[in-house]
Amino acid sequence: MEKWILKNPKNDFNKMSRSLGVSELICRILTNRGIRDYDTAKRFIKPDMEELFDGRAMKDLEKGVLIIKDKIDSGKRIRIIGDYDVDGVISTYILFKALTACGAKADYVIPHRIFDGYGINNGIIETAKKDGIDTIITCDNGISAIEQISFAKKEGLTVIVTDHHDVPFTEDDSSNRIQAAPDADAVIDMKQADCKYPFKLLCGAGVAFKFIQVLYREMNIPEKEETAFYEFLAIATVCDVVDLTGENRILVKNGLRAISNTGNIGLNALMEQTGIKGKEIGVYHLGFIIGPCINASGRLDCAIKGLELLLCTDSGEAARRARELYCLNTERKNMTLAGVEEAVAAIENSSLKNDRVLVVYRPDIHESIAGIIAGKIRERYNAPAFILTDGESCVKGSGRSIDAYNMFEELQKCKELLTRFGGHPLAAGFSLEPCNVEALRMQLNNYSALTEDDLIQKVYIDAQIPVSAVNLATAEALKILEPYGKGNSKPVFADKNISVKRAAVLGANKNVLKLRLLSEGKYIDCIYFGDIQEFDDYLKERFGEEEVSSMYSGQKNNIRLDLTFNIDVNEYNGYRNAQLILLNYR
Repeated sequence: MEKWILKNPKNDFNKMSRSLGVSELICRILTNRGIRDYDTAKRFIKPDMEELFDGRAMKDLEKGVLIIKDKIDSGKRIRIIGDYDVDGVISTYILFKALTACGAKADYVIPHRIFDGYGINNGIIETAKKDGIDTIITCDNGISAIEQISFAKKEGLTVIVTDHHDVPFTEDDSSNRIQAAPDADAVIDMKQADCKYPFKLLCGAGVAFKFIQVLYREMNIPEKEETAFYEFLAIATVCDVVDLTGENRILVKNGLRAISNTGNIGLNALMEQTGIKGKEIGVYHLGFIIGPCINASGRLDCAIKGLELLLCTDSGEAARRARELYCLNTERKNMTLAGVEEAVAAIENSSLKNDRVLVVYRPDIHESIAGIIAGKIRERYNAPAFILTDGESCVKGSGRSIDAYNMFEELQKCKELLTRFGGHPLAAGFSLEPCNVEALRMQLNNYSALTEDDLIQKVYIDAQIPVSAVNLATAEALKILEPYGKGNSKPVFADKNISVKRAAVLGANKNVLKLRLLSEGKYIDCIYFGDIQEFDDYLKERFGEEEVSSMYSGQKNNIRLDLTFNIDVNEYNGYRNAQLILLNYR
């Protein structure tokens, strides 16, 4: 079941349109995204790197930079501790390339997902001490490693944390939150309550980039050298699924411009291997092709392989490494499909289907794909989903959430059952003892304030626009809103009572439906990538098999639908026209 909701914001769209030089439709969409004033709208339409905030406004960032500068000048050894996902790999890449460019004696460690778990640990710290490391700098982790960093300080190490995750907190008797940051020499995370940095949604690579921007100034490295990181920032930002608003929009927009002409040998090899070299690279290519290949090494092998591809200086070696990552990602996709089927069966064949928070324990699912499977389950049931599986010495869990459920805060309520946890409102990971699995499921559901309405999928419509009014100019004008992603979703439009004159199933796998629509005397093509069988069954139930048969043969029929859709530019053999992408129907 779905609930269609037409957004109806109030604003002077005519005035906004004249001041910005864009259509009133664009202004309506901007207002739907909370962008109402001229300056914010102008930055959104023209996202220039000059609009980024000064990193020195971030708590402890300048302090951390000065510590690193002193360590470089003193010839001290610095070790970067990253994370095994795309954001962590790219954060490590940025810091390593920048530190070595500044003359640092730097190396890196990325924890193994299975053997080490998430983030810095005591074993990594002990090894660093034995290796003669003076300073550890974390990236995309560290904010919740309070005990581990305390241990590092006792061992005499200098520690700088760069992270973007939520800061752990406790609550006093009055339910006031008291943040508990680690006792590092510098803690750089804009989520800290006393951090005045105005944009709070950077990914880990974004924080690392802010750090090296200021470091480059201190070390007199030309500002133009920063441009080499733009494409990597775009990949990390998209793959970490942070909101593509504010600074993130600027980083991704500029990174997409740079990536097609990247000079990185490894990235070029990966684009060749995946068949996207030479194409116009968009958010889809970053999030569903490049990112998953880099991520696959951290999921099924060791994330160092993804990092070493990006650091590769030999084209032959880069091609070999790119092939390996591509094959790992293919294996990962097959494992994911099987894992989703297993999780759905577990839900449908048990009382779990009555829960509002889905906690599915499947011991044999590979822990590296638990988060992906949780995301698929979340999409299927429109409910928070945790997938738990057996790790090396405990049960590991990964969750994906809906907007109405802050996963990080809900886990905080159950922290006595967990040995470790961390994450965001919409995604989290944790570990626990096997004996606590059922208790966790019960507590998460008992504490949940989710209502039936929260679990109904909402379809938010930006504007009701007649299908007959859609043309190439409309489709071209909407491109100013790209890139799309979380926080800046592709605009959704709707129209009522549209006649479906013809339908045809296309594609080698027969998984694309092409519809010929008629509205107010105008024909327009529409493509549907959803479940075709479900679409046919719905129409047969509403209109009868004969009408559906007539639709497929292009004969006169009485099928009329309300539709929600995106508007795209379709290009074929040099011909360009507007095309609708069907999302929902009724």
